[in-house]
Amino acid sequence: MATQAERLASSISLSNFGRATELKKRIWFTLGALIVFRLLSHVPMPGIDPRAMAQLFNTQRGGVLDFFNTFSGGSLERMSIIALGVMPYITASIVVQLAATMYPPWMALKKEGETGRKRLNQYTRFLTVLLTMVQGYFIAVGLEGLGATQGIAAVVQPGWTFRIAATISLIGGTLFLMWIGEQITSRGIGNGVSLIIMAGIVASLPRGLAQMFEGGRSGTMDPLIIVLVIGLAVGLVLFICFMERAQRRVLIQYPKRATARGMMNQERSHLPIKINTAGVIPPIFASSLLLMPLTVIQMAGARSPDAGGSDFLITLSTYLQHGSPLFMTLYGLGIVFFCFFYTAVQFNSEETAENLKRNGGFIPGVRPGKATEEYFDRLLNRITVLGAGYLVLICLIPEIMFTQAGIPFYLGGTSLLIVVNVTMDTVSQIQSHLIAHQYGDLIKKAKLKGNRPFRR
Repeated sequence: MATQAERLASSISLSNFGRATELKKRIWFTLGALIVFRLLSHVPMPGIDPRAMAQLFNTQRGGVLDFFNTFSGGSLERMSIIALGVMPYITASIVVQLAATMYPPWMALKKEGETGRKRLNQYTRFLTVLLTMVQGYFIAVGLEGLGATQGIAAVVQPGWTFRIAATISLIGGTLFLMWIGEQITSRGIGNGVSLIIMAGIVASLPRGLAQMFEGGRSGTMDPLIIVLVIGLAVGLVLFICFMERAQRRVLIQYPKRATARGMMNQERSHLPIKINTAGVIPPIFASSLLLMPLTVIQMAGARSPDAGGSDFLITLSTYLQHGSPLFMTLYGLGIVFFCFFYTAVQFNSEETAENLKRNGGFIPGVRPGKATEEYFDRLLNRITVLGAGYLVLICLIPEIMFTQAGIPFYLGGTSLLIVVNVTMDTVSQIQSHLIAHQYGDLIKKAKLKGNRPFRR
């Protein structure tokens, strides 16, 4: 039988949405913030020639720059003031999360509740500034060196003035995006940083789709391949939706307790464990580690012996090219490794077993304490195998398809994971707001005894 919440969710309509004024304000605020983000992606960094920069970026296709350019919505290609996007903030958040599970002082902060969370968020902001400063400086130096190597003057006046101005601009742009993301989270709908990343990915899709359909019209691309790509994308989206909602529910029982009527009642609950506990972190880490050496080699100008590169670097660059068999193999192994590593960091079996024992809960057939911890370890290993296989499948199929079919734009499995996850989370939050609004209307319309004046 459907619950009250399920009946309310099924009765959501446009009329109910029109009456939810608070929800509409949040949605309009979110859309306005995303529009500001897209406008900033077209503001160039001081000291950059946009035309020369576009020509220079085309010589670096296939490296980590192309990977990050997808997440920034083309801001890195245009070298705008938000060229780094929110990636430094994401990296800082991951580092702080990992440190909070292994560094004792930060572990204590994590257990302090809201106060500790604010302290950790402050550390994340400081680390974001530091990472952006380092990345911004190396990008400025790399642009000067790469432009000189390729004979393309992307930097108008190289020197310390340009490096300082570029670094300050990139720091300001990243911090402003971080602030916009926090505002969306508190005053809008959904997770602000995730929505910014999704907006950058989605912004590059129309141009890529237009190029693909134009190739089919002109005959440079087989129409059957276009149909297969669209069908594959739809199938992967459905598969991602199914797997991201899949979970293993562990039955938890609590001792019998006396009720108000004197009867003994045994409480039961479930501990849900997601199949994909690690999320999109393993593909991002694996891609970054694999593409970084290739980008360093390209920025050093080691593309041919005439460019000053050794035979070893040229061979390494060839074998690590995007879509090569070695790249695919190492990419899959990297995803599996980071999936197990990040899952072990995120889910603490010892702490979970100790909390259950402290609250009197137990798993039927498993003794509390050490046996429960070992049970969680075995269960988590089996679930992580399924989650790692799912991530490898989702990430490698688009890579192989786009490489073999010669699709004119890049949309990897990581991008699909981010878009689908953020969309599902945003839709669920919209439904939660609508359900809360309907509950409020029901309470106002209900004739409760507590609302009537007391009469003798």
